[in-house]
This record gives sequence, C-alpha cells and structure tokens, in this order.
Amino acid sequence: MTQRYAIGIEFDGRFYRGWQTQQVGVASVQATLEAALSKVANHPVIVHGAGRTDAGVHASGMIAHFNSPSTRTERNWLMGVNTCLPESITLRWLTPIRDDFHARFQATARRYHYIIYNHPRRSSHLTGRATWHYHALNAERMHEAAQHLVGVHDFSAYRAVACQSNRPVRDVHFINIERRGPLIRLDIQADGFLHHMVRNIVGVLLAIGQGDAEPVWAAEVLASGDRSAGGITAAPDGLYFVDAHYPDALPRETLGPSWLSAWPIA
Repeated sequence: MTQRYAIGIEFDGRFYRGWQTQQVGVASVQATLEAALSKVANHPVIVHGAGRTDAGVHASGMIAHFNSPSTRTERNWLMGVNTCLPESITLRWLTPIRDDFHARFQATARRYHYIIYNHPRRSSHLTGRATWHYHALNAERMHEAAQHLVGVHDFSAYRAVACQSNRPVRDVHFINIERRGPLIRLDIQADGFLHHMVRNIVGVLLAIGQGDAEPVWAAEVLASGDRSAGGITAAPDGLYFVDAHYPDALPRETLGPSWLSAWPIA
C-alpha cells in the first residue's frame, strides 16, 4: 500500500540553482532531496514542493510531499534521509498525510522572510545568508511604505519581466518590517507570489528606507503597472521560504520552530 507523506525541509540556497529540478548537471534542491529519499525508500521518489525558489534563495520551512509503499518509521525516514543529504539540506519533519494532499496546489498561502544586515561593514558570518546594505535604513519608513501593498492588487510592477504567470493579481495578507540592532526583517504572506515579487518589493523599500523616496512611492509603483517604474531587484541572499498554509491543519514537528523564527538571531 502506498503512503503519502508531508515533509518540512530547510536548505541553504547558495549551493543550488533553485528548488526545482534542472537539467542534468545543474544542482537543485528538489533533485538532491529526491535522490536521498529514493535511496532510503529503495525506489525512485518524486517530491512536490509548496513553491519554487530562485537560485541562492533559502528555506527554513519548505513544505513538500512524496509517495512511497516502503515501510519505514518516522525516525528511520528522518535519520536515513538526512544521512544521505549534504549539510546544506535538512529534512526537519515527516508525517503521514491523506492521499489527496498536495503541497503545491492546496496551499492557500505562502510566507517569506527577507533578512537585511544594515551596517557600514559586511559580516563574514552572514555572507550569503542575509543581504548586506551599508546605507543607513529607516525600518519605520519601510514598514509604512509596505502597508500600501497589503490587500488584493495587480502586482505587474513588482514582478520580473520574464514572469510567465498569466495572473498578476495577488492577495498580500500582511507585510511587517522590524529592526533588531543591525538586522531588519521583512515578514510577508500572500496567497501566492510572482517571479521576483518579494525581491522587487524589497528593492523599492530599500530606496525608501535610505531616504531616496517617500513611502507613498511604493503605492505609485504599484499603480503604474510598469516594472521599469520600480527599483532594483534585491539580492537573493536574504530571502527565505518560511511556511505554507493549507485548508486543514497540517501536523508539524514537535521540536519547536526553525532557527529563523528565533528572531533576532536570524
């Protein structure tokens, strides 16, 4: 009998060309995880993730699912798969789930964090894990600007030119920005995201935070519907996929939240 499993994954995106399986010879998180699961299951395993991430983007709480007829305890799955994975990927939890659960198509919301290290000098410890911005930033101005983007809007001005989605309208549930010492965290949740949407939002907020534009500029960019009216596309270093939500409660690990939730350590 085949069992479907929901899993939670943490990964360091610096070593991969994104989540999704690429052509042969190009490292991806999905392909690396599938290889480890297949070894433990003793048969080929296909993994379906809650979302896709760009090259260099991280995750502290990617949700995915896979099927297997192999009988393994939860401990054996976790210990076996993590033994087969590189240090840059960790299987954090695993739970049996109903057969019709789908990590991607049934997700009602996805949540990201973007971490900025705001200091005149770079941090050797945070390189590749947080975006370094040396100009002084006003987090309160950034938060004020971000509230213009909450709600249902056409986010054409905040998506990549090459975005292939035929539906630019998204419902942003919340955007919160707070500062702890030199660290600034953007916490955003929406029903879905367009290609580069979060990174383009951050690009506009960085300009506002350093005083190059007023908070209302975020709304003006949104209303323009024109990607060229916005700012830079922020680096992938600080972006983390942190969670996905589903209509029914999804059993989660009992070991506590991910390291990224231990703010302000992130």
